[in-house]
Amino acid sequence: MVLIRAFLLTINSFFMIKTLNFLFFLLLGCSLFAQNNLTIKGRILKDGTQVSIESATVYLTSVKDSTVIDYTITDKNGFFKLNVKKIDYPVFLKVSSLGYKTFKQEMKEVAGDKDFGTLHLLENENILGEVVIKSDAPPIRIKKDTLEFNATSFKVRPDANVETLLKQLPGVDVSADGKITVNGKEVNQVLVNGKPFFDKDGKIALQNLPSDIIKKVQITDTKTKKEELSKQTASSNNSSINLTIDEDKNKGFFGKFMGGFGSSDRYESSALINYFKNKRKLSVLASSNNINSVGFSMDEVFDNMGGGRGSFYTYTDGSFGMGNMRFGGGTGIIRSDMLGVNYSDEWSKNFDANGSYFFNDSNGKNTNRTKQANLLPTNGFVTESKSDTKEDRMGHNMNLNFEYKIDSTTTLNFSPKFIKTNRKYSKNSSQVSNDLNDQLLNESTSSTFDENDKTNFNNEINFNKAFKRKGRILSLVLENENEKENINSLNKSKTTFYQDGISNDIRDQKIDNKNLKDSYSTELEFIEPINDSLKVKIGALYNWKKTSDDRNAFDYDVATQSYTNENDTLSSYQTSNVKTITPKAGFGIGKKKLTFDVNLGTSITQFDNHSLYLNKIVDLNKEYALPFASAQLSYKFGKSMSIWSNYNYRVEFPTASQVLPVVDLTNPLNTLIGNPNLNPDRMHSGFISFRNFDMATKSGYSVYCGMQFFDNQFVESSFYDENRKQTTTYTNVDGTYYSYFGVYWNKTIKKEANLFKLRFSLNNNISLDKGFTNGVLYDAKTFKITPGVNFSYEYGELLVINPSYSFTYNETNYTNYLINSASNVLHKINIQTTNYWPKNWVFGNDFGYTYNSNITDGFKKDFYLWNTSLAYSFFNKKMSAKVKVYDVLNQNQSATRTITPTTIRDEENLVLKRYVMFSLTYKIEKFAGKEKPARNRMGF
Repeated sequence: MVLIRAFLLTINSFFMIKTLNFLFFLLLGCSLFAQNNLTIKGRILKDGTQVSIESATVYLTSVKDSTVIDYTITDKNGFFKLNVKKIDYPVFLKVSSLGYKTFKQEMKEVAGDKDFGTLHLLENENILGEVVIKSDAPPIRIKKDTLEFNATSFKVRPDANVETLLKQLPGVDVSADGKITVNGKEVNQVLVNGKPFFDKDGKIALQNLPSDIIKKVQITDTKTKKEELSKQTASSNNSSINLTIDEDKNKGFFGKFMGGFGSSDRYESSALINYFKNKRKLSVLASSNNINSVGFSMDEVFDNMGGGRGSFYTYTDGSFGMGNMRFGGGTGIIRSDMLGVNYSDEWSKNFDANGSYFFNDSNGKNTNRTKQANLLPTNGFVTESKSDTKEDRMGHNMNLNFEYKIDSTTTLNFSPKFIKTNRKYSKNSSQVSNDLNDQLLNESTSSTFDENDKTNFNNEINFNKAFKRKGRILSLVLENENEKENINSLNKSKTTFYQDGISNDIRDQKIDNKNLKDSYSTELEFIEPINDSLKVKIGALYNWKKTSDDRNAFDYDVATQSYTNENDTLSSYQTSNVKTITPKAGFGIGKKKLTFDVNLGTSITQFDNHSLYLNKIVDLNKEYALPFASAQLSYKFGKSMSIWSNYNYRVEFPTASQVLPVVDLTNPLNTLIGNPNLNPDRMHSGFISFRNFDMATKSGYSVYCGMQFFDNQFVESSFYDENRKQTTTYTNVDGTYYSYFGVYWNKTIKKEANLFKLRFSLNNNISLDKGFTNGVLYDAKTFKITPGVNFSYEYGELLVINPSYSFTYNETNYTNYLINSASNVLHKINIQTTNYWPKNWVFGNDFGYTYNSNITDGFKKDFYLWNTSLAYSFFNKKMSAKVKVYDVLNQNQSATRTITPTTIRDEENLVLKRYVMFSLTYKIEKFAGKEKPARNRMGF
C-alpha cells in the first residue's frame, strides 16, 4: 500500500505540473497521426457548365451493405476532401445535392491518395413542371451547422426504439449507461420535431418512440434560447439531437402498456400513449410501482427495474429525477405513482406552444446506521447514530414554452415553469459520541415530524430583434424566480452532556418557518458586426435577489396541553437583499474553424442584510465593485477534431445567517453565528478539452482538464467544548482550489456480423480545502483517481455481451489534524448480457460486484447484485410476457464511505432485496387511421 500511495502521489504531481506539456505532445501526436490518413479529393460542377455546386454531400459507402464509411461537403468553389484510413474492400463514392441526380462511382479499395478531378452532376428531369426524383435521398446531409441523417438509410430491428437507431448512425455512440456522444461530444438535449418530449434530456423519447416513425435525425451544437433566436454560434460544448417524424407517421396513435406483479407484494405498471396529428402532438404517461423506480425506463430487458439499466438517476438529496424534474424520496424503499402529459402544437402560423405536466405521489421508508469520525487537531471523537424515517411526497410540475414570431425579424419567447410540492417527513433517531479513549461525551434521542409546502414559479422571456444589416441584433432576456416555503416542525429531543457539568438539553416544541425567495434578472445586449467574422457587443446585466427567513418557535405548555409558550431564543427574522448591475462590453470572432468570444465589465453590488432577534435589530449593509469576465475559444481542426476552452470569473455572496452576528440554537449540538466581516467568494474557473473522433470507425479519444481557484472563499470555523458541542461561525481563506483531469478513449472494430467496442476512461480530481477547527487552520488535500474499462461485443442482432470494470482510489492528506491521511479503494465489476435468440425471445442478465475497502467494522465491505430477465414476444410482437428476478443472490446492500475535509463517514441504508416479477406488455400502433403493418427493415 505504501508503494501504491507513493505511485499515486507521483501521478498527482505529474497531473498538476505537466498538464500543459501533456496537451502539447498530445496535439503533436494528433498531427502526426493525421498525417497517416489517405486523401480523396475532387471538385463538383453542374453538368455542362463551370458552375460550382456548394454544400453537396460527398460520402463513401460499402458496396456490400451500404454502410456509411465517411462523409464531407463541398466548399463554395465545389471542392471536397476526405481523409480516410486504408480500405481493403469495395466502396462507392457518392455525391448528392438537392435538385441533382446522385453520382456514384465504385472503387475496389482505397489504398492510396485519390484525386477524382472534376465531377459533374446532372439536374433532375422536369417533365410538365413536375420534378421526377431519380435517386434516393442520401443517408447524410450537412446544412450549415446541422448534420442530418436520413433514418431510413440505416438498418435496425423492425421493433427497435429510437435509441437503437442512434447506435447505427456514423459518429454516434450510446454507452451502456445511456450516455450519448456525437463525434466524441456529449449530447445533453434530445427534441422531437424541435420540441421537448416531456423533457429535454429525451430519455423517454429514446426508449419509447419506435424508430420507424423517424424520418431524419438532426445533430447540432446545443444553443441557449437567446443563441437560437439570434442565430448566433453555440457557446456550448455539447450536442443536441432533433428527431423529425415522417409525415406519413405524423398522423396516428401508438402506445405501450405494461403491468407486473411479483413476490413480496412487489408490483410495477406503466403506460405511454401518443397521439400525433400534423403539428399537434399529445402524449400521456403513467406509472405506479414499489420497486424504487421513477417508473419510466420501460427497457426492453428489465422494464423499470433498476440496478444497471435504469434511465433515472438520483440527486444528492436522494430524490429520483428525469432532466430537471424530481420524483420520489431518498434512500430506502419507495413506492411511487406518476402521471405526465406532454403537448405541442402550432396555434397559428407564427405562434408555437408546447409544455408538459407531471404529478407525482410517493412514499418512502428507510433505516439508517452511521459511524462518523470527526477530525480535530487533538482529541477527535466518533459519533454513531441510528434512525428510522418515513416520507410522503406529492408534487406538481408544469413546464410551458410559447414562441411568437411578431414579424420576419422579431421573435418573442417565454417559458414559464411552476412547481408545487408537499412533503411530510418523520424521523426517530438516536446518537452517541465518544472520544478516542472510548469516554462518553454526549448522547441524544429525538423524534421529529416536518410538513413542508413549497411553491416555485420561474419564467424566462427572450426578445430578439434582427436588423437589415446581417448580424446586427438586439436581444433582451428577462428572468424571474419566486419561491415560497412553509415548514411546520414538531420536535421532541433529549441531549445529555457528560463533561463539565453542562445542563442537559430537553426540547418539546413546534417551529414554524416561512421562507421566501424572489429574484429578477435582466440582460440587454446589442451586437454590431464589423465584418463577416468580427462583431462587437455592448450590454448590461441587472440582478435583484431577496431572501427572507421567518422562524417562530413555541414550547409545549403542560397546562394548556398545546404549543403556546413562545421561545424567543429559537425565534428570529432575517432578510438578505443583493442588487447588482453589470455594464459590459466584448467582441466575438467567428470564422469557419475558429470562434473566440470575450466579455468584460464591472459588477457593482449593494449587499443589504437585516435581522430581528430577541427584540434587537441588526442591519449590515455593504457595497462592492468587482470585475466581471468571461471568455471562450474553440477551434475545429476538422469535422471531428476540435479544441474548446472557456474562462469565467464568478462572485457568490453569503447568506444573511452567515454574515449577521445572530445566534442560531436550532441544533442542540451545533450553535451557529454569523461573521459581519465575511466577504463574498471570488473564484476563477477555466476548462479546456480536446477531442479527435473518427466517424468511420466510431473510434477516438478526448482529453479535458479544468480548475476552480478561489482567491477568496468563505468557510466554516468551528469550536468544540469538552462535550464536543460545536459552535460554528464563518471566515475567509484564500488559495483553495478544485481541479480535474480526464481522458476517454474508445475503439470500434466491425467484422461482418461481429462488432467489438472497447472504451477506456480515466478521471482525476485534486483539491485543496481549508478551514478552522478550535482556532487552528487546517487544510485537506484530496486526490481521487478513477480508471475504468468497458468492453462490448455484439453479434448481429442476436447477442450483446458488455463487461466493465472501474477502480477508484481516494486519498485525503491533512495538516494540523490528529490524523495525517485517510484513503479508500472502490472496485466495481459489472457484466451485462442480452440474447435475442431464438426468435421472439429476449434473455438478459446484469451481474455486478462492488468492494469498498476501509469500511469500518460492522459494515460489510462487498456485495453482489445479479438481475435476470426472460421475455417472449407474441401476437406479431405486440405482446410480450416477461419474468424477472431482482437480486438473485439476495445480497444487495448499501454501505458507503465518504471522506470530507472534516469527517470520515461510514453509512448503511435500507435497500430493496430479492423479488420475482411477472409482467405483460402490450403495444399498439395505428397511423393515418390504419393499424401499422409489420415492416422488417433488416430484410429477414
